[in-house]
Amino acid sequence: MTPAGTIQLPESMAAPETRRVFEALAADGAQARFVGGCVRDSLLRRPVKDIDIATDAEPERVLRLLASARIRAIPTGISHGTITAVIGTAHYEITTLRHDVETFGRHARVAFTDDWMIDASRRDFTMNALFCTIDGTLYDPFGGVEDARAGRVRFVGDARDRITEDVLRLLRFFRFQAHYGLTPPEPAALDACIQLAPLLPRLSGERVQGEMFRLLRARDPVPVLRLMIDHGILAHLLPDATAIDRLAFVTGHAPGQDDPVLRLAALLKTDRAGALRVAERLRLSNADTVRLALLTAPPVNVASLNPRQLLHRFGIDTARDLVLLHDPERTAILGQAAAKWESPRFPLQGRDLLDLGIPRSPRIGQLLHGIERWWEDRDYRPTREDCLIELRARLSGEP
Repeated sequence: MTPAGTIQLPESMAAPETRRVFEALAADGAQARFVGGCVRDSLLRRPVKDIDIATDAEPERVLRLLASARIRAIPTGISHGTITAVIGTAHYEITTLRHDVETFGRHARVAFTDDWMIDASRRDFTMNALFCTIDGTLYDPFGGVEDARAGRVRFVGDARDRITEDVLRLLRFFRFQAHYGLTPPEPAALDACIQLAPLLPRLSGERVQGEMFRLLRARDPVPVLRLMIDHGILAHLLPDATAIDRLAFVTGHAPGQDDPVLRLAALLKTDRAGALRVAERLRLSNADTVRLALLTAPPVNVASLNPRQLLHRFGIDTARDLVLLHDPERTAILGQAAAKWESPRFPLQGRDLLDLGIPRSPRIGQLLHGIERWWEDRDYRPTREDCLIELRARLSGEP
């Protein structure tokens, strides 16, 4: 593979710890190069998050070389050729060059190779099939440098073949289009995505969540999601994700919030049961499930509550999100109220009712809830004694 030039490495890739890993791998003649996203993002002067290294040394040899250099090694995916090297807080994922013998979704049966071109040929996009050495020498077998700089997301080889090997690449295509695309999708690639979209339901919820959340975190995911909706692609995964204009509003009015749960709630047009189905499909955490259901289908009419009531019931952050989604005309008014908001504390607790002789039962919660709404309706002005008087009055009026 002929070098295609040089690039300036960012600090993390040129750090002493990184050089130590490369020196360990080269100790008995093995070759190692940076690969994939760290090379792409270095080229584009974007922040580098994860450092991936490719090597022609097989996994057992990698383990021996790291052990000889006193570098901690974790066999994170040794059957697929991946070892993680750890130095302090720095992690390096080292993967042996490989080619797919058989592909079946996420897990391919692989064989190791020492051929850099073969390894590059199995990657998804040309901008991800880039290698560079520790001195910055760049290798570009498929024109990925030009594609990355032009913002052109292009599959390595035939788009249909790449997607058939792993259907997740269909979602990755749109995710990369959202984050890196500066040109319209290639017609052949888009056609392949449309034709193969019926395969998307085969993907696990965790994998779909990962790609969808990364897509939703893009600076502006709306154009790509609109494309996916217009071509019937998103319907295969999230048929209720159709409120693209509301997502556009939320993205435009909260540009610094790359919050995927908020953006997903904006995109959904459904009820609470539908939101829970989406959460189950995406295997969301319990906390994200509760939040998605609340934001998608609030238990109250948001427009019926004044800003102080919203702030008291939901807190500043959730109140802001609810108004943004369901009562956007009051966004500025809520912001003004939030700037001066000091959350009042409801002056009664369960033990106050127990002291009045009310036995432990769900009735205590019901009574407290009713008094708290009475207190809230009076703008939180009633004192503890006022609340007790109201409570006694209600108790005395019960049959």
